[in-house]
Amino acid sequence: IDRGVLPGTCNLVDPDPTIRLNLLTDARESTIEAALTNSFGFGGMNAALVLGTDRPAQ
Repeated sequence: IDRGVLPGTCNLVDPDPTIRLNLLTDARESTIEAALTNSFGFGGMNAALVLGTDRPAQ
């Protein structure tokens, strides 16, 4: 969020062209206001974390 960079998707070599998504293969600069991270563990130990910036929206 601080650096303003969206990371590319690891190991995305040959994406299906029929999938109409904006898939990032390389890092790209962007204004980022929030990010979501998920963690799924064995036995139901799951978590989701939403991170945001304290900068005012423009």
